[in-house]
Amino acid sequence: MRRKSLLTRKVTVKNSEPTGDVILDEALRHMKETNPPETVTSWIEYLSGETWNPLKLRYQLRNVRERLAKNLVEKGVLTTDKQNFLLFEITTHPLSDGNQKTKLIKEVQDAVLSKWTNDVHRMDKKMLSLIILAHASDVLENAFAPLSDQDYEVAMKRVRSLLELEYDAQAEKKGNDVMWAVFEAFSK
Repeated sequence: MRRKSLLTRKVTVKNSEPTGDVILDEALRHMKETNPPETVTSWIEYLSGETWNPLKLRYQLRNVRERLAKNLVEKGVLTTDKQNFLLFEITTHPLSDGNQKTKLIKEVQDAVLSKWTNDVHRMDKKMLSLIILAHASDVLENAFAPLSDQDYEVAMKRVRSLLELEYDAQAEKKGNDVMWAVFEAFSK
């Protein structure tokens, strides 16, 4: 029997117990209450606030960027600052400690260089997700900028190999369909 492609499959919540993260719990509640279920691509649009469909506005997470920034301020990752821009005062959230960013960049560099494995299923799922989503956000090349030319080429070649994977086939091998569907949605 032929399976539907990852992007056309519907998302259903198997376990709706609270995770302890307010934003994640709210997103799971929206997904669980939706009838009929929606696709991963639809949920990315709804939860990021990128949809303009008035019938789907109830699924949007309100002030999601501000709430995420507030959570990171509470965890000590960011600080809150005010900057004047012409006539307006803008709230910004600079890093409280640049060492955390440097450490994370080093971990990403190591994941595609010294700790690289040719089997994507042996990679740490959080790191794999970070690499693919950082690429989709156009910040991955900045993380590789300090590398030597040779290391930069190797790192980018390996990232391209991750981006060129057949995500449907990867999902069939080891499951975790939602993760692979998100990767496919962001690689389009």
